[in-house]
Amino acid sequence: MATTFTAAELDYLAGQRLGRLATVSADGSLYNNPVTFFVDPDSGWIDIGGIMMDRTQKYRNVQTNGTVSLVIDDIKSLDPWQVRGMEIRGQAEAVVLAVPLKPHQRPQIIRIRPRRILSWGVEEGPMRMLARSVTG
Repeated sequence: MATTFTAAELDYLAGQRLGRLATVSADGSLYNNPVTFFVDPDSGWIDIGGIMMDRTQKYRNVQTNGTVSLVIDDIKSLDPWQVRGMEIRGQAEAVVLAVPLKPHQRPQIIRIRPRRILSWGVEEGPMRMLARSVTG
């Protein structure tokens, strides 16, 4: 099993459905979109699929520049105020699967290999920011 994510991070990601993916276009401008995602705990990859993925700007951006950042966050409590989340920076590639992630999606996906992970409020105990580089 890969050690890309801590057990608490995997639990957090399993409970989330929506993130925001930032990509870089060919001219260097940034592009940010809400996305659903799937985490493979064994490989440490994050896969992003969609019903028209191969026709999206984010997919085209990844084909020319694979630098990405995915943010997943939420508000755990309003009173007391508690936020938590993760930013996953990494290298992405445009991949075509033999079988789509979901039946209604196309086989084209964006696959992220994390290189840097920042998390806050995810681990038990006092609120703290964790940051680490991922190798492999």
